[in-house]
Amino acid sequence: MNTDIQQHSLFIPYREGQLHVRHIHPQSPHGATTPILMLHGAMSNGRVFYSDSGRGLACFLAKAGFDVYVMDTAGRGLSLPKIQRDFALGQGEVIREQLPLVHQFILQRHPLVSQVHWCAHSWGGVLMASSLARFTDLQTSVASLLTFGSKRTIRVKSLKKWLMVDFLWNRLAPFFVARTGYLDANRLRVGMDNESRASLLQTIDWVRGDWVDHDDNFDYASAAMQTQWPTSWFIAGKNDRVLGNPSDVRDMIAECGFKQVKYTLLSKAQGNLFDYDHAGMLTNKQAEQDHFVTIKQWYLAL
Repeated sequence: MNTDIQQHSLFIPYREGQLHVRHIHPQSPHGATTPILMLHGAMSNGRVFYSDSGRGLACFLAKAGFDVYVMDTAGRGLSLPKIQRDFALGQGEVIREQLPLVHQFILQRHPLVSQVHWCAHSWGGVLMASSLARFTDLQTSVASLLTFGSKRTIRVKSLKKWLMVDFLWNRLAPFFVARTGYLDANRLRVGMDNESRASLLQTIDWVRGDWVDHDDNFDYASAAMQTQWPTSWFIAGKNDRVLGNPSDVRDMIAECGFKQVKYTLLSKAQGNLFDYDHAGMLTNKQAEQDHFVTIKQWYLAL
């Protein structure tokens, strides 16, 4: 583990189990600095943001003086119980229960601050935006929203999109779920973590349909246009052809109706070291010498 920072696994009681939150912070944390909450995407977990050896965006920002909290949604990462056949929770519980729960947990640990920065990768950005659109109290206690490759719809057309989304995600994955009760992404080697039946089917609906809650029909699209969004920054990668295509990222910005929003395309043409892909925006070893520096400066200036 990097000696400049410390990492601890924290567990929050949730329903019949617990949510795992990785707390990464400098050796001597400053209690008045606004903490950062990070959320992973589909078929993933919090490890996309950190490693035990001190790599990743969460560790990079901790070295800059921030308290960073990386959550594993229910069933993923070190959260328990793990996703299996009878696991019934979907994305609605992340939006309505888990994000607000972890957010309040962080605020209770930092009594000198009244806000938390939110940061997400991929589908995690959709879940965070949904929670913000739904709860007005979060709109005043979330300091900023930063996303990487986040999109709600996938409108780009290509052979790769047809293979990855139309065939594998929309058709083949539900076939496996019908047989096993969940998507065993680990065994199939298609992701970092497993996906519940509910989350898979709800995600499919949202990507190609309306932004409406499957459990109570809450209209997120309508609420988004009335939302007091925090200062926001959407980052896309030029080589992110399907899962966070730059055009689809821009579509999400327009759908949400952000007022104070920054958009960045990570590409060599814009001065970056690489034309980054979906995961590489966070996992490329040279990101620490590239856009991570700009992100640190952005947080320090807020």
